[in-house]
Amino acid sequence: MKTGSMIFSLLQLPRCRIHSLANYWGETFPSFSNPQNNSSIRLLSSRINGLQEGHRKKWTRRPITTNTEGKGGTKSRSTKHEILSETTLTSSTVSVNKTQLGEFQDIQYCDVKEIAQKKNLSSLVTVIAFDIETTGFGAKNHRIIEIALRDLQGGENSTFQTLVNPQRYVPNSDVHGITNQMVNSPDVPRMEDLIPILLHYVRSREKPGGYVLWVAHNARSFDVPFFINELGRSSVKIPSNWLFLDTLPLGRELMMKLKAESEALTFYGVPEKKPPANLAALCEHYNVKLNGAAHRAMVDVDALSVIFSRLTFDLKLTLSDLVEKSFQESDITKKKKNSD
Repeated sequence: MKTGSMIFSLLQLPRCRIHSLANYWGETFPSFSNPQNNSSIRLLSSRINGLQEGHRKKWTRRPITTNTEGKGGTKSRSTKHEILSETTLTSSTVSVNKTQLGEFQDIQYCDVKEIAQKKNLSSLVTVIAFDIETTGFGAKNHRIIEIALRDLQGGENSTFQTLVNPQRYVPNSDVHGITNQMVNSPDVPRMEDLIPILLHYVRSREKPGGYVLWVAHNARSFDVPFFINELGRSSVKIPSNWLFLDTLPLGRELMMKLKAESEALTFYGVPEKKPPANLAALCEHYNVKLNGAAHRAMVDVDALSVIFSRLTFDLKLTLSDLVEKSFQESDITKKKKNSD
């Protein structure tokens, strides 16, 4: 893949060129058989310090180096981007961390069924596969330590990944391989400092007047509650044009269908024990090879990107179907209130 010079600016992210969707199925839903042929933005070691009481920050550009992905996996060749780095001022510079967030919270509420019925839906919906790694399972008491995103439409800067400083000990390094030393460092951004960058990045991938469909495996029980809690700690609401899709129920539906067909269970009834539908089981079913260690965010995102396209094909799901199956932040918060 030919590399070039690209700028990643916190204040003004350029809208990347919208590439043609490769392979359509049903309601012009794209097939993403090769999710690795894109460049990526990585903030793994960028110093991004937020506002402190009584101080203001002037943000200046400085270069960082990112990996470039190609058909053979991650190449040693690199692409340079720039992020904004801060210097402390004693007077009148306006901070970007808080003042720029209001624009993301003024979006009107949207109903998923109404969205699903819109014409030319593919021109409105940006589909982003994502994954997180955390310090534990409970969103209330644990923190995100890694985030990875992939815009399934592809193109330049279609992936985004970074470690996150949780400002606490990481007790479960045996699960994901992310150690305390890797994240508890001044060179790794804290979530409160990362949020404006993340929001601007996602906004740069949105289609005019459109919606973002976030796709994750076990999104409803794990990834989305963590997202909501992390943004909530910084008093930032999930934009209401963000929709979330959990591929775990889709995986279960497929595995049950295959089990029923293979054992002629449609005649005898549904089996009591459900077949496994975790990401590992789906990787095995679709013969998807991991491009790295399991339970690292971008490795899982790459696998999910391929699995998602095959799931939608096998289950004959259109983009409209997927939007109808999606949920919003309010669905999670209502369930939480009811359980409390």
